[in-house]
Amino acid sequence: MNIYVLVKQVPDTSEMQVDKETGTLIRDGVKTIINPDDLAAVEEALRIKEKLGGTITTITMGPAKASEMLRELYGYGVDHAVLLSDRKFAGSDTLATSTIIANYLSDKNYDLIIAGRQAIDGDTAQVGPQIAELLNIEQITYVKNIIEATNDAILLEKESEYALQKLSAPYPLLITMLSDANTPRYMNVHNVVKGFKKAIQMVTFTDLHLDEKTIGLKGSPTKVKRTFTKVVPKKTDPKRYSNEDAVDAIIKALNPHL
Repeated sequence: MNIYVLVKQVPDTSEMQVDKETGTLIRDGVKTIINPDDLAAVEEALRIKEKLGGTITTITMGPAKASEMLRELYGYGVDHAVLLSDRKFAGSDTLATSTIIANYLSDKNYDLIIAGRQAIDGDTAQVGPQIAELLNIEQITYVKNIIEATNDAILLEKESEYALQKLSAPYPLLITMLSDANTPRYMNVHNVVKGFKKAIQMVTFTDLHLDEKTIGLKGSPTKVKRTFTKVVPKKTDPKRYSNEDAVDAIIKALNPHL
């Protein structure tokens, strides 16, 4: 079973800032974490590997420092790690990002691709589905529970607005996981030590077959028109009324013409 897991290093949302000129996130100097939905995807991949065997390859796109996250994931027990990193990738929206990752995966031998539902720094839930479309493979999103995985197909529960749907699908397949689908395990000390000796495969623009017009800011049809800080109204002391005055005030508020 060849499993690829899409992961993303995201800024701590409590410290997030936006570049007002480009509309992109300012990531320099901001504390980063592994996207929670993606960590659930890694855990699910590990469980499937424990049952069926195979290899797990984690893929992320980002700056060089994202290699720190990938090395951390070695501590959980993944087999390989790939970092797609190039200045030409900077500023990519979800479509440009999906184009880059799908291009890398296009000639790979994968059975299952697992992604988190969405990243907390964007909340779009678009990258996983877009990659499936670009690769022309089936997809199941919002996966709440994997009931059973075999070498031929997977049985799972998908969360919808009103119910849980039980679905089965053959490979190749892309699924996106909810963060509460499982409880990620702790890193293993043995794996952590081995992780420092493992290589991280670096992939740049020249390693892929991409049109520069389809990636980065140039290839991103999504543009941020403007950003602003929400102004929270200053709290005022509540007015107090007697019972009779309260009735009059309510009536006047409902019908100011009286």
